[in-house]
Amino acid sequence: FIGNRHPDELNDIPQPWYSHLLDNAARRGPFGEIMPQDEFYGWIKCADDFDLVWLESTFVDQIRDRFASHAFVGPEEIRKLGAGINAEKIHKILAERAALPLYCGGALVGSLRRDHANDDALKAHVLMENVLAKASGAFTLRPLLRNAGMDISEVDFVLECSETAVGDRYQRGGGSLAKAIAEMCRCQNASGHDIRAFCAAPLYAILNAAALVETGIYRNVVIVGGGCLAKIGMKYEAHLKKQMPILEDVLAGIAVRITKNDGVNPVIRMDCVGKHSVAAGSSQQAIMTALVATPLKMIGMKMTDIDKYATEMHNTEITLPAGSGNTPYTNYKIMASLAALNQEIDRTEIEKFVKDRGMPGFSPTQGHVPAAVPFIGHARQAMNAGKMKRAMFVAKGSPFLGRMSQLADGMSFLLEANPA
Repeated sequence: FIGNRHPDELNDIPQPWYSHLLDNAARRGPFGEIMPQDEFYGWIKCADDFDLVWLESTFVDQIRDRFASHAFVGPEEIRKLGAGINAEKIHKILAERAALPLYCGGALVGSLRRDHANDDALKAHVLMENVLAKASGAFTLRPLLRNAGMDISEVDFVLECSETAVGDRYQRGGGSLAKAIAEMCRCQNASGHDIRAFCAAPLYAILNAAALVETGIYRNVVIVGGGCLAKIGMKYEAHLKKQMPILEDVLAGIAVRITKNDGVNPVIRMDCVGKHSVAAGSSQQAIMTALVATPLKMIGMKMTDIDKYATEMHNTEITLPAGSGNTPYTNYKIMASLAALNQEIDRTEIEKFVKDRGMPGFSPTQGHVPAAVPFIGHARQAMNAGKMKRAMFVAKGSPFLGRMSQLADGMSFLLEANPA
């Protein structure tokens, strides 16, 4: 997920993976880093502009030096971390049921309070989701800007694509995490807004960004999606019943920069965009036809012209014990069957298609996070090295979860090695 290994290498690691840990696993990689929980609480405090988060003073003393030594921490972050709060004050607000506790290593280290007694959208559990989405989004965006070698003043527009919708009782979901994250990352020349489309939101955001850049409205657009606290531990009960560790214990984030064709980096084919229209139908074959076969046919390509397909890259060691299936394999099997149906491969080649053009799931399972986008870094590396020509990114969404429609949804785009 942070780029230290290619997803295909998972095929060579004995399963279960959590019983075969890697020696000398690195905290940082070319695509980001895995931050420990105690240090991340410092980022949560930095994301708080309304004194919602209280961290106990002894805990702050414990993390201050490590937090302050991070490459992305400056005087402003150290100031916002502060000296912490007396433990008695934290116990008092928790006793009043006006806040939620924050734990680390089993110990109470802080609290996050509500900001309105009667507004359900400003109660503590909702504000906790909001603050953590902002903090994880900002922490994901900063290494992107560094790795892109760009000045933060060059960011024109931010599109936030998580599954956390902020607001109050008068406009639930109407707020803008995009601008809040831009502010936290000191992108002074940027504005932005949020894009919500369930799990498919990152692909909608990338295509919106590409359109904004292609039309010349903005030069540098970044998409960012902070983590979804509500989806941490969705399947933990199944893990415990099977005497395995709780694997859904991470808050993930994704970020991508879209800019004009620079003659080097991969390009998005704007003439090959798949959409799941209202009339497309909800069967798996209909969805894959709309998202994969139809857009490729528009530019005269076959499914076998694509080197790799990225779909919902859920870590199967999380989903299988809970009975949720192997989502990547299921999607690849449907794609391969569609290729066979269209006589692009023989039916005996279905499993070979799955192995060669698919990959094992390797992403945290927070809805929008695994939705194809985590493979972009790997695809970019391979294309820039001349090892890959094309990758297709396919994600599906679930409008029915909001009880407003029975429809499914989806989006896809084609990434291609730069012809220059």
